[in-house]
Formats: sequence, C-alpha cells, structure tokens
Amino acid sequence: MIQLLGAGATAFAFALLVTPFAIRALRRHNIGQFIREEVEGHLHKKGTPTMGGLVVLFAVLLGYTMAHFRLWTRAEGFGFDVIAFSPEGLLALGAFLGMGLIGFADDWSKVSAERNLGLNKRWKFLGQLMVAALFAWGAMAIDVSTEISFVRGTGIDLGPVLYGIWVLLLLTATSNAVNLADGLDGLAAGSAALVFGAFMIIGFWQFRHFDFYEVEGALDLAVVAAALAGAVLGFLWWNAAPAQIFMGDVGSQALGGGMAALALLTNTHLLLVILGGLYVMETASVIIQVVAFRGFGRRVFRMSPIHHHFELAGWPETRIIIRFWILAALLVAIGLGFFYGDFLATTGGLD
Repeated sequence: MIQLLGAGATAFAFALLVTPFAIRALRRHNIGQFIREEVEGHLHKKGTPTMGGLVVLFAVLLGYTMAHFRLWTRAEGFGFDVIAFSPEGLLALGAFLGMGLIGFADDWSKVSAERNLGLNKRWKFLGQLMVAALFAWGAMAIDVSTEISFVRGTGIDLGPVLYGIWVLLLLTATSNAVNLADGLDGLAAGSAALVFGAFMIIGFWQFRHFDFYEVEGALDLAVVAAALAGAVLGFLWWNAAPAQIFMGDVGSQALGGGMAALALLTNTHLLLVILGGLYVMETASVIIQVVAFRGFGRRVFRMSPIHHHFELAGWPETRIIIRFWILAALLVAIGLGFFYGDFLATTGGLD
C-alpha cells in the first residue's frame, strides 16, 4: 500500500509543480494548439500550449521508479533498499511510453507544419504496430495469459498469432478512443484518472488474492496505475476548464496505451469496455456519424465526437465535462462491481 501511495503522490506532485514551467517553455517556443475551424466555440483556445502530455510521461516514470526505493520499514526503521521491478510493470510502462512516443511524433508534425494534421496514417499505424508487436512478444516471453478475459480468463486461448492481433487492436483502439475524448478541457484527464484508479484497485486486489487470480506482478501493475492516476490528476489542475495547457496526442495516446496494457496484463481485457465506457461512447459516435453520412447522406449528430454535439446544442463546456465525468465514474463503478461480484460469486467472499 505504501508503494501505491508513494507512486501516486510523487507523480501528482511532479505534474502539479512542473506543468507551470512547461506552460511557460511551450509559450516561449510558440508550441500552441491548432483548432478545427468548424468548432467556433473553441477558437479562443487557439495557441494554448500543447504537448503537455510530456509532463505526464515524466511524472509517471518518476512516480513508478521512486516507489521502488524503500527508505523506511516498521520492522527495521530507516535504511535503503530497492524493491525489484517486475517484468509486467515494466511492460505496462513500456506500452505507455511507446504510444506516447508515437503521439509525440504526431504532435511535432503538427507544430512543425503549423496545421492540424499530424502523422501520415500509414506511419502512425506502423508505429502502433511496432509497439503492439513488442508488447505481445514481451507478454508471451513472461508467460502472460493469451486467453480472452473479462474479469478473469474465459478459457478461450487465442494463441500467439491471434493474441498479437488482439494486442494491436486493443492498444490502437484505446489510444485513439482516448484521443477522441481529448476535445474538451480536462475531459480526457479527469476520466482517465478514474479508470487508472480502478486498475489500481484491481491490481492490488489481484495481488492480495494471487491464488484466485494467478496474475504475476499484480502489485507492480497497481503501482503503475497509481502513478498514472497521480500524474493525470496533477496535470488536471492546469488542464481543467479554462485550460492553461493541453496534453496533446503525446498525452492521450500514452494514456490509452497505458489503459490497454493494464487490461491485458491484469486479464481484464473486455472489462476495459465498461471501465472506459466513456471512450467507447465517443468512438461509437464517430463511427455512427461516418456510416450515416457516407451511407445515407445524413448526420445523426450535429458534430462528432459526441461532446461536440452537445456543444452545438448550446450546452456550456463545463456542464458537458462534469456530466461526462459523472458518466465515466458510474461506468467505472459498474466495472468494479462486475470485478468484485465475480470474486464474491466464486469464493463466497472469503478473504
């Protein structure tokens, strides 16, 4: 538990204290957000510093690392010890940083070209494919289960090839879904903190009940989740409406990669659909809009993703953000309910 608190507190403090320096540095180098012209209500945000997700990346890395340095124990008092890094925790961190690197390249191409177009889709997919392939190889090397799972394995083993495809699908889908939600001040950061909080609970519970879940490195995965939750909360202090900085693709892509990695490594693949239900809703609204317009020449929403639909309907931005946060919290609660309900139903609640 001390490791979780240390990771979360360190990442939170770093993001909270360093983000103002990042804001000034980004302004000094004219690294600002480009706004879609059709979103008229956002034109005042043009030029707001972006790529703040870099702070989140460093905060998570610092929080996770510092949590493995033990300076005091109740039994021995003050001293110095290094807690071993688990391969599962390092793999989750690698997926987070890898997807963040792709997001950074996407952001940098926008800034250098001075337009709201990032990497070529082919290059972006190639980068995501490389991260997914390395993750799948690493997961199978340390004997991570290749079964499809909900709150636990379902007994349906995908095997190496299908598992690799499944990893690619989950990583890219989640990263792009979080990226779609990152269209209002603090929406992605606030909702992501809730999801990572859930994975922290899941990881710690799996660690406490290893004989039931048999998830290796569960405590270290909880530490990663705690660092992620702390980092996005610290960043949210400056990213909340009216935002003084945006996370950019480097932040949203990394957060999505972190969520997918945690789901894959805690054997809660399909539970992510509920925990991250807000992102599913955002993505579904885009798919529905595209299919309706191309197939029938009509729009279902005023604009997609769906948060823009409510903006054009006259809702204030803060109202949309808060209500979407509430929806995200409810979905996270439902997801945790499924997770704990399975434990109760199977074990009778014996601790």
